[in-house]
Amino acid sequence: MISVEHLQLRAEVVRKVRAFFDARGFVEVETPVRIPAPAPEPHIDCPSAPPWFLRASPELQMKKLLCRGMRRIYEIGPCFREGEIGRRHQSEFTMLEWYRADSDYREIMADAEALVSEVLRLPSPFRRITVREAYRGLAGWDPFENFDQDRFDFDMAGKIEPGLPKGPLFLVDYPPAAASLSKLRREAGMPDVAERFELYVDGIELANAFTELTDAAEQRSRFEAAREERRSLGEADYPLDEEFLSMLGSMPPSGGIALGIDRLVMLAAGASSIGEVMAFSSAF
Repeated sequence: MISVEHLQLRAEVVRKVRAFFDARGFVEVETPVRIPAPAPEPHIDCPSAPPWFLRASPELQMKKLLCRGMRRIYEIGPCFREGEIGRRHQSEFTMLEWYRADSDYREIMADAEALVSEVLRLPSPFRRITVREAYRGLAGWDPFENFDQDRFDFDMAGKIEPGLPKGPLFLVDYPPAAASLSKLRREAGMPDVAERFELYVDGIELANAFTELTDAAEQRSRFEAAREERRSLGEADYPLDEEFLSMLGSMPPSGGIALGIDRLVMLAAGASSIGEVMAFSSAF
């Protein structure tokens, strides 16, 4: 059951988040909750809001603002994912996203460490573990050599996350097949690396971040591959956001991140589920 103390703590956390970004020259923005074309990601379903959809993330709209010349932006607002209910999931939840122009995932990592350290009073620096190290050590295979999406996802949930050390840490540098919307980096004598990280605290995934992909042709190709996978899984086929794709070539090199406010408050409160720190739970 929700407590008054948890709601008061939630308000305090949100105030701290806003103060953190305002002090660093970020501009708070508001983007539409109802959108015509969500990013097509397998296993992430947006509730229908005919003739459009409720967003799973403000990502594409915030990137359009970067294309229009904004430099440092953040947004705190509601997001939606159909059918997600559990201790760490709700169909309606609150997301914090921020983006830096002329930046990459390293600057975003520094932001995230400073923010989470301040809000949760955690000592820094946070530990960094590569995805390759984690899978070799905890799952016994290398996803860079023989990537298998089902095995990768299964082991992430069953072996990697439960096996991560306590405390805050960054899981960094993903296989290209798990790049999502992130830029790839070439390394001599090595497979390409996706400049992506996830932030964990005590095994709880708190945030997902990228050096943002700015190649419109590559982004279209990834979107089409994701749409095909969604169709093969019997999931809704979302239209492409052609406005976003047409603007993407003008986006400066950027870093961006999505962080779950409800999970952040849950950790701050020492609660066992995000439902304990939300005024109302929801389901679709």
